[in-house]
Amino acid sequence: MRQAWRPKCRLIFRFAGPLLYNKAGFGANSMSGDANIAPIRILPDDVANKIAAGEVVERPASVVKELLENALDAGATRITVQVVAAGRRLIEVIDNGHGMSEQNALLAVERHATSKIRKASDLEAVKTLGFRGEALASIASVSKFELTTRRAKDASATRIRIDGGILRDVGQTGAPPGTRVTVNRLYFNTPVRAKFLKGITTELSHCIDVVQRHALAREGVAFQFLHNDKVILDIPEHASLRERVALIWGLSFVNDMIEARGEQAGFTLRGVIGLPGLTRAQRSHQFFLMNKRPVVNRALQYGFEDAYRGLVTIGRHPVGVILLEAHPRFVDVNIHPTKREIRFRDERAARDAVRDIVRRVLEGHIGKSSKVPDIRD
Repeated sequence: MRQAWRPKCRLIFRFAGPLLYNKAGFGANSMSGDANIAPIRILPDDVANKIAAGEVVERPASVVKELLENALDAGATRITVQVVAAGRRLIEVIDNGHGMSEQNALLAVERHATSKIRKASDLEAVKTLGFRGEALASIASVSKFELTTRRAKDASATRIRIDGGILRDVGQTGAPPGTRVTVNRLYFNTPVRAKFLKGITTELSHCIDVVQRHALAREGVAFQFLHNDKVILDIPEHASLRERVALIWGLSFVNDMIEARGEQAGFTLRGVIGLPGLTRAQRSHQFFLMNKRPVVNRALQYGFEDAYRGLVTIGRHPVGVILLEAHPRFVDVNIHPTKREIRFRDERAARDAVRDIVRRVLEGHIGKSSKVPDIRD
């Protein structure tokens, strides 16, 4: 008869005295005294900022995203993004927003300083893209950072220079109304992080993706993206959603797309969706924008694909740009520091709203004579 397995070492967890748990390791024997127990200390600001930067500034595209969000929250109608070496060497974002005073500019680069929320209850109804007050401080802690900003009523602009989280200079200079943020040599003081970056092509594609998603979410705002002084993307201020899709994906692409509109369960949906014949092998052409915020959410993805059930080949994925609007209280954006993942108060209602509205649009375009499969529960 086969014997049950028994551990060979039975004394591994026997100790001469009580076990003291501490931050330095699994535990320490009380008989050894306090010499081996590391004291608990409050981390210095520069260390804390670098830890926070690890969550917020994952790659150059993260910097582009945070600076774009600040520009849009400042009411900008024209934003220029310029990167060199896919953002490794330089990232610069220029906007024509309302700008800041010197006092507010200095506060903006402090951790947990923001103008967008005041109390904990404000987190239940966030209406701005940014609200955590971490981005600028995190970016400045791992780069050579310069912020130049001016309000329309001010005679001169404020310029702030920070190197690796250390304030180097604050002064006045000439500049048009708005804000310009320049990020040089990202991760210059954390070379380990720089080693984990991908190649130029990959990092550049992530930067472009960020700008494209925000350009689709914000009609009425002009976007220009340059890499190594070459214009990659140029979207006029007054371009419609369909025109923006054509500029990003191509005119031949958008010719096989139709407009979608509808309301259900407190959600208002509009966008452009592909006909069943327009599919891709991956979900790279599915953009979801919740209250003008590019987001990732499984419920929205499942609802969108479920609308095409029986219409597309298995293994292929439909394409579309879906803009959803709902009361901020229905959506939780405070899940991760990047603010890209969201959670709905009622995930099923969000999924069903996308599925039903998109399905109705498809049925109306294809026609009942085509015997569109019924997917309702």
